[in-house]
Amino acid sequence: MSGASPNRPVREDGDAHLEWCHEAVQGVSRTFALTIQVLEEPMSSYICVGYLLCRIADTVEDAGDIPPAEQAALLSLFDSVLDPETSVDVHDFEARVAEWVPAPDQRTDDWSVVANAPKVLRTFQALPASVQGAIRPPARELVQGMAMFVERYAEEGGLRIQTREELEEYCYYAAGTVGILITNLVTREGVSERTEQRLYGTAESFGLLLQLVNVAKDVYDDFTEEDNVYLPARWLGEEGVDQEAVVEPENRGAVTRVVRRTATHARRFLDDAQAYLETVPETDGNTLEAWAVPYLLAVGTLRELRRRPGDAADGTGVKVSREEVHAVMAAMAGDDARGDLAEYRELVAERPLHEAELSGV
Repeated sequence: MSGASPNRPVREDGDAHLEWCHEAVQGVSRTFALTIQVLEEPMSSYICVGYLLCRIADTVEDAGDIPPAEQAALLSLFDSVLDPETSVDVHDFEARVAEWVPAPDQRTDDWSVVANAPKVLRTFQALPASVQGAIRPPARELVQGMAMFVERYAEEGGLRIQTREELEEYCYYAAGTVGILITNLVTREGVSERTEQRLYGTAESFGLLLQLVNVAKDVYDDFTEEDNVYLPARWLGEEGVDQEAVVEPENRGAVTRVVRRTATHARRFLDDAQAYLETVPETDGNTLEAWAVPYLLAVGTLRELRRRPGDAADGTGVKVSREEVHAVMAAMAGDDARGDLAEYRELVAERPLHEAELSGV
């Protein structure tokens, strides 16, 4: 995407940095790019900037070439940058991470965001104080959790999740915190006590669902590109597979069963995630479509994992088609999307939505 969004007014102060953030998010996350595209202002900018703060930490945590001790130190330093009670400056982080940032012509979109951390921080600090207060605590919890996991597996060099409980703990820090961030933002103006309780009671499940789907579908890339194994060692061990051999061809059948088990576990969070979507208020430019789209795409990915779980571990990859993405977005843009959510969930769970619509279902 280039240029300003038609829903985002051009501002004289800080507009260049904010526009850069909106451009940057297009390259680092397909899902969040879709989300931000269908949010309205000011929520579109709030979520964009908050997400990029989290993405800086995520990129450092995923970098297999940075020694674990240095990863943990960088994450702790970044946490201090986000702490308004410290005197640590973002340029301190910029200087220390510079050793690991690839040259400009070799940078991925993720590393471009890390290299521009001062720009992201300045944009964040220009947001209203109440917005900063909504974003900062869950963002810092995410950073602290990632540092903790890196330190926990420093000797292994990459993460090696051991149990289902530890997998859920990791998914909470990686994505459950983002669910809390969203909820903090949409409840800033005040909601009923019942609505607040239901939102905070289900926000974590919304994040866990999305992250567990990623764990199930990205086994091959997580191991080969980041040296991380999120499939629990206990589950793999029950199938006679060592985590270091998770992508070996001879283990495909056994790993497939663990992928299927992980996807089945993810489905436990579908109902609470749906309850979250049925409750989330449309305030400050928030839209149901923004969060229902990744939810339904997660449902579609679980469908594909049920059909071909082995593709998650052999490099083939598991994802929904571009045609289905467009169909989901169109469906959730309807006037009664909230009321139709349960029906669309059932449809997507059985077949690609664009095929269901073409067949008149």
